[in-house]
Order: sequence, then C-alpha cells, then structure tokens
Amino acid sequence: MIFDLHIHSKYSFDSILEPKKIIKVAKKRGLHGVAITDHNTIKGGLEAKKINKDQHFLVIVGSEISTEISDISGLFLSKEIKSRNSIEVIEEIKEQGGLVVLPHPYRGHKLSEKIVKRVDAIEVFNARSNKENNKKAVKLAEKYNKPIIAGSDAHFASEIGFAKVYINTTFFKNIKSSLLSNKIEITGNQSPYYLEYMSQIIKSIKNRELKRIPSQAIGLIYSYVRRYKYYE
Repeated sequence: MIFDLHIHSKYSFDSILEPKKIIKVAKKRGLHGVAITDHNTIKGGLEAKKINKDQHFLVIVGSEISTEISDISGLFLSKEIKSRNSIEVIEEIKEQGGLVVLPHPYRGHKLSEKIVKRVDAIEVFNARSNKENNKKAVKLAEKYNKPIIAGSDAHFASEIGFAKVYINTTFFKNIKSSLLSNKIEITGNQSPYYLEYMSQIIKSIKNRELKRIPSQAIGLIYSYVRRYKYYE
C-alpha cells in the first residue's frame, strides 16, 4: 500500500486545499491512503474521513502541533491536542493511541535528546525540505534507531504524492504496526520552492497580515523565475 503521510487542508492557516480534493487527487495518483495533518487541529482529517466512502482508501486523522521546540505531529488521532508544550503534546498523542512523529527535524526545530527519544518515528523525507536536511534526518533516525516515515507536506493539490511511503501490508488495520516496525520503503521528489512562498501569502491573508504580502510576492516571483531559468 502507498501513502502520503503529511498533507495540509484548508483548516491549516497556510492552505486552502479542500479535504474532498485531497482524496480525489490522492486516489488519482495511485495512493491507498493519506494522513491529513493540519496545523493545530484534526478538523481536516475528520472531514476527509467523513467524506471518504471508499473502503479501499484510508484517511488517517492527524495534526501538526506547534510547540516551544517547533512542530510535533500526531497520527491516528481521535481528539484535538490541547497542549502546546512538547512533552505534554507527546503524552496527549500517546494517551489516545496515536503515533508521535518528529516532522522535518532540521527545519526550525530546537532538537533535544529527550524529545527525540520519546517520539515514535522521524520524518526523514519531507518534499518541502532540502536534500541536506532530509539526509540529516535519516542520520538522526539511524542514531536513535527510530522508525522512519515520509510526507509531501502538501499545501496544494499539485504536491500530493510527492512523497510516498510503501507499507508492507494489505490490511488497513496493520498500518500503524507496520510503521512502528519500520516495514516500509520511501520515495520522493522535491516540491518547487516557490510553493512555500504561496503558502506564506495564504497565511498572511488568513491572518490579515497584509503588509507581509509584497515581500512574499517578490520572493515568489524570484523563486519561480529561478526554477525555470528565465534569467542567466
């Protein structure tokens, strides 16, 4: 089975992606399931799970929680995570039988051995992280003997499936145990960097921080032009 385990919907402050659209695109791209991990809420995952009527497609309810050490993600959630303290977030996730994931560990995190030891898995490929940071994440997982996962970190439909986790099972009920036992393979492609600027513009609009938009728009144009080599 093939999964993308890190996708954001319109319930994140930096995305406008409809949960219904996520399911449609994921199925079109050959995925058997997705984890919707919106910032600080499980609303996107719950909505997608309610919409999904396909017994051959799995929606994993998740959330990417902001804490003092940066983000900590939970998968297989049933309730909102209330705390914003890293240790308490980990405890809340585990209390409801969820899987604790350290997403993109070298993109803004204040890492500590205490935190790394307590997570269940480390995201070693994030399509929005650069190659160097993803390689460092692999080494971190190896150092602490942690299971690995991957996610596109998609905020737009075009990014869905940029990271694929191949899970060695034919039963949805075995997904969590397969992840914990590291019975997976990972492939992925880097997401275009200009999409990060588009996400930040969406965030500024949603948060009514309109003064940020001009500089973000300049960054968007520059990164887009650079990607397609329209200048020397």
